[in-house]
Amino acid sequence: MHFSFVFLLATAVDFAHCIALPTTHHHVLHEARDGHSQRWANIGRAPSNSVLPMRIGLAQSNLDKAHEYLNDVSHPSSANYGKHWTSEQVINAFRPDETSIETVRQWLVDADIKPTLSENKAWFAFDATVKKADSLLHTEYYEYEDLQTGGVMPACERYHVPKHVQKHIDYITPGIKLLAPSDQPSASDGLSKRQQPSRHHGNRHPNQHSRQRVNYTVNAAQSLSTCDQAITPACIAALYQIPPGSLAHPNNSMGIFEAELQTWDQEDLNMFFSNFTSYIANGTHPESNLIDGGVAVTNYTSTSGGEAMLDLELAYPIVYPQTITVWNYTWGFNTLLDAIDGSFCNYTAFNETGNAPGIDPTYPDLIAPLGYNHTLQCGVYKPTNVISISYGGQEADVPIAYQKRQCNEYLKLGLQGVSFLFASGDSGVGNYPAPSGDDGPTGCLGPKGDIFNPTWPNTCPYITNVGATKVYPGRSVYEPESAAFDPAGGIYSNNYSSGGGFSNIYPIPDYQKCAVANFFANHTPSYPSYSALADNASNPVHPNVTLLAGSTGGIYNRIGRGVPDVAANGDNIAIYHAGHFQLSAGTSASAPIFAAIINRINEERLAANKSSLGFLNPTLYQHPEILNDITNGTNPGCGTLGFEAVQGWDPVTGLGTANYPKMLELFMSLP
Repeated sequence: MHFSFVFLLATAVDFAHCIALPTTHHHVLHEARDGHSQRWANIGRAPSNSVLPMRIGLAQSNLDKAHEYLNDVSHPSSANYGKHWTSEQVINAFRPDETSIETVRQWLVDADIKPTLSENKAWFAFDATVKKADSLLHTEYYEYEDLQTGGVMPACERYHVPKHVQKHIDYITPGIKLLAPSDQPSASDGLSKRQQPSRHHGNRHPNQHSRQRVNYTVNAAQSLSTCDQAITPACIAALYQIPPGSLAHPNNSMGIFEAELQTWDQEDLNMFFSNFTSYIANGTHPESNLIDGGVAVTNYTSTSGGEAMLDLELAYPIVYPQTITVWNYTWGFNTLLDAIDGSFCNYTAFNETGNAPGIDPTYPDLIAPLGYNHTLQCGVYKPTNVISISYGGQEADVPIAYQKRQCNEYLKLGLQGVSFLFASGDSGVGNYPAPSGDDGPTGCLGPKGDIFNPTWPNTCPYITNVGATKVYPGRSVYEPESAAFDPAGGIYSNNYSSGGGFSNIYPIPDYQKCAVANFFANHTPSYPSYSALADNASNPVHPNVTLLAGSTGGIYNRIGRGVPDVAANGDNIAIYHAGHFQLSAGTSASAPIFAAIINRINEERLAANKSSLGFLNPTLYQHPEILNDITNGTNPGCGTLGFEAVQGWDPVTGLGTANYPKMLELFMSLP
């Protein structure tokens, strides 16, 4: 996966600088931070005349009903199945109510502040001196220096608001948050150094591995006898019983999310089409949506990666003659969500408003040589019905509030009929150990480095997470697949295995409760567990996990949302990249395969004047019989064998792989 950020651990409680201005009986504590990382040094009080750009996120309406809303249009037994909402309906449902707006406005006006309300009524903005902010929030602002970069930012340890105002406010910034700024972009590529795709593929990079093989020739392209050596389009069609496509609705292009340097090459596509899919004409290529300076390079360069070629060469044989749209981005998921839903740019939820300093970019970027020198793109693209994403990171490395706000956006887009499918990760129940991964010597959590380390954003309950399977040597496409696993010391320096496990943030969602209960009732893992959820939205998950697991000795969370949901083949994938035949592996292959199958089913539904499928999970868990159960293999990590693939759902391959005829029959029977 492709993001590598450094976030803060709440390692020590330092109350030396926590003294706030005296509060009155009318004020209550709204947010507090339990100390700060040793990376930050408190260098003294912020100058009283310094001006702070203040933002107040207003409490959203109906967030407590959001899951109910989504279930109403997504559950197969609902009378409203498929009756997706418009963007305007979503905005109106969750925007703050007028009482909240007027209550907060009056509080500010009474303090001689003239705030500006954002267009979507989600937040107030105003400038205030430090002295004014101290008085307004009954706090004291200090300056904190990042000892690694030298950057300085204002923050307080805690702040207060009037009692009658508190319920109308989500959070205030600058406030208690201290986030380490990202590395400066390099002159060569415009991406931060931690985002270089040339690094070993850890779970913050594309879930994809490539290598050469000499014991296979493309002369066997249509043969099913060598699928244990190389997975071709013919093998995939046979595994999942996918017939050739014939329909191409103008509003049903399949979406694939790519990093800026993961570019596609027409020559490679043509060689792939000529050797494997003669029914696809040479010159066929995707459309590109360039997000905030994203670049679509259509010929091979020394910096391009194999991720885009893997995605396209897997998806095209399944969806053709449907088209493909590549979402080219320069930074991360927030920029994609901004581009397809303008309300997200300033949307407040779970203590996050807009893009986060230090995580998301600031535009225009007038510093980096190849920086994007325009404003942030908000709502400029219509989302595709399906979006396949093979990038991500670990829950433990991203602030909880940041994750929950993104997850909330996937819910909002699910309400509008969009299906998000994410690759589950390539390092089993943890991250890769350092230096390949970013979570220490073992890639796992806790003082002993043995607590399982789930991936992000895969554990969000409103996306469909896709694990990886494999046709083992000597097996055929007519036999059940197994969980993908390639041990360290062979082709790879680290284990490659299907990412899976249980969230430390999100509880088990309603649609999954029976499946997870069945797993624990019949296949309880031998490892000790803990049962708790991290809920301190002001901090990353690391310290929370240590506290959650510390008293029990457990190494995985028994009450967390389980991943993956489904699986698809992710090993020995035949591709052309950089002018050469290669074999590739990773859940980066699994996600576009399953997503392409969903796009094909959408095509049939649209032809029958029905809606797109939108959020998939309620139907998949209600009808596991439409999937091929995988019952062999494990996903090693954290010094263990990981979990086992067993009968029914499991945290290795989920509910199983696609059975296209059964899926099509069921989804076409729904309204």
